[in-house]
Amino acid sequence: MAIVDLIMPKMGESIMEATILKWHKQPGDAVKMDETVLEIATDKVDTEVPSIAEGIVEEILFHVNDIIPVGTVIARVKTASGENVSPVNTPASQIHSSGGDYQKQTEEVTETEVVHSIDNNAKVQSNNNGSGNRFYSPLVLNIAASEGVSLGELEKIPGTGNEGRVTKKDILQFITERKQGKATGHESTTSGHKEVAIRNDAAQFKAQDSQLPAYAGNVEIIEMDRMRKLIADHMVRSKHTSPHVTSFTEADVTNMVMWREKVKKEFEKREGTKITFTPLFIEAVIKCIKKFPLINSSVDGDRILVKKDINIGMATALPTGNLIVPVIKNADQLNLVGLTKQVNNLADTARNNRLRPEDTQGGTFTFTNVGTFGSLMGTPIINQPQVAILAVGAIKKRPVVIETPHGDSIAIRHMMYLSLSYDHRIIDGSLGATFLTSIANELENFSAERDF
Repeated sequence: MAIVDLIMPKMGESIMEATILKWHKQPGDAVKMDETVLEIATDKVDTEVPSIAEGIVEEILFHVNDIIPVGTVIARVKTASGENVSPVNTPASQIHSSGGDYQKQTEEVTETEVVHSIDNNAKVQSNNNGSGNRFYSPLVLNIAASEGVSLGELEKIPGTGNEGRVTKKDILQFITERKQGKATGHESTTSGHKEVAIRNDAAQFKAQDSQLPAYAGNVEIIEMDRMRKLIADHMVRSKHTSPHVTSFTEADVTNMVMWREKVKKEFEKREGTKITFTPLFIEAVIKCIKKFPLINSSVDGDRILVKKDINIGMATALPTGNLIVPVIKNADQLNLVGLTKQVNNLADTARNNRLRPEDTQGGTFTFTNVGTFGSLMGTPIINQPQVAILAVGAIKKRPVVIETPHGDSIAIRHMMYLSLSYDHRIIDGSLGATFLTSIANELENFSAERDF
């Protein structure tokens, strides 16, 4: 008999941990090669983890809702023959945990690993007793958010990591001692009054914990689901990371609307899929990114990373009301038919909760159609670590002034507002506005005689 370790898979460069949603197998159950053993969720997408061997589930090491670092052994399968198989780079300590208790998670995920995590290293800067900036890893931030530890409280935790960084061990100890009403137990090297301050804080925390919030009036309380919490965290972090600027313009898309109306039946008959406005918008975006490549970049400290691949994320509303952004990889290499099929396939896959982790990774620019639900325009939040996002509003018929060689006239045209939010750290108003105007020009100059 042999024991095969099933590890938490690595599902992308920026994904360092995942939450267990559901176990499909229990100890003693038979499992086949590639059969689903459990479902997991990251901050990007939900997915299934298959077995890497055929046999009997020997042991399950974690419980539903546990947050597990990638590379950790999560279950063991007993096979009929062969030698024991151990995963590469598996943490040495596999500890049972339950109920989301962070104290029982493995301690082998190093700060070096988690620093290179979600949202371009997820650096948070704050004042540390007036001595400069502190940096918190995504793992520490996630624990703080789950346990209600504010940024001000994080600043008060003496870090034992490199350059005084707060480690997972530090914040777990702080949370434990806070719940017990004790001081943090760390000795401060900068202030002789630190111990008194910590005791006062701990007493205050204990008093706060004993008070339940009271809401006046007739109020219904709805707990956020997991995805809504992740979206909220991602949006807040984006606002803290990037100084947002939004530029607006409008476009006369009459030619595009008339062309689509003319070809949509033939297109569906020939290609087996419907053509919407989304691939037409994305086609225009791609052309303009090639003219202004800095829009297709990200920021890493003092460095600008200009992406040579053009991977377009398209914001997609789910039936639950939540939002997800599947990515069209190498979109510039697809013609209109290819873009249309990719758009429809990803949208359908997202709405049916069948996206793979790689379907939401690697985006370099995001497009969102706020007009789908009737909005004329919007001010979208940048999808980190990207530096720009385009929103298009609803297409409306309006009377507009048309300039002709014979003079001005008023005509009924299909008009649409566009808005571009961009990261003012590297994109100034001139570039942002020029890029947005270029997209509007592409849409207005759409050829009504083109083929598909």
